[in-house]
Amino acid sequence: MQTILVAEDEPAISQVLKVYLAKAGFHVIQAFNGSEAIEKFGSSHPALVLLDVMMPEKDGWAVLKNIRAVSSCPVIMLTALNDINYRLAGLNGGADDYISKPFIADEVVARVRAVLRRSEKAKPAEKIQHYGSLSIDFKAHRVFLSGNEIHLTPRDLSLLLFLASSPNRTFSREHLLDEVWGHDYDGSDRAVDLSVKRIRQALASWPSSEGEIKTLRGLGYQFVTER
Repeated sequence: MQTILVAEDEPAISQVLKVYLAKAGFHVIQAFNGSEAIEKFGSSHPALVLLDVMMPEKDGWAVLKNIRAVSSCPVIMLTALNDINYRLAGLNGGADDYISKPFIADEVVARVRAVLRRSEKAKPAEKIQHYGSLSIDFKAHRVFLSGNEIHLTPRDLSLLLFLASSPNRTFSREHLLDEVWGHDYDGSDRAVDLSVKRIRQALASWPSSEGEIKTLRGLGYQFVTER
């Protein structure tokens, strides 16, 4: 039974979605604000997220960024905002589909199934990537070096997954702070440097001939690999 995370702050709408999704054979987990959505996403590893844009604590855009920093899990945005610019913002931000309110619950279920079918077709190619002796399971959020699991803090793991998802691409500290720490982070950008330092220490035995996290002075960081 696949798990669907419904992140919707209006209890009545959330309950309708839960009933229809459960009737269709899905296991449903509910979250009623952005912070709870992020927490439950990390603990339940859902197959798909139905994500409302306008939520308290953290809005849907912030939750989507958090999810995309660590996972390719399908996300369908839900919102009463019908402007085409909001649709484009969601899709460009990594959402897989977009449904405007008011909606018909049966249509939501149909769209969930369609997105899951597309996701299943793409899954074998994106689940696990190998970079020499380093293996990263993006779905399970696990890292292995020479067959041994590497344990990182959640933030360090999120940073490594984000960098490794775009090999040989350079990201500035500001970009990494926004994508991994969140747009509401107000601390020092030194947090990125310290996180990279810890990741490098954890991957100290990874041969530089296979890859490395490279510092580009004045530009940022790059996950370099010949994969």
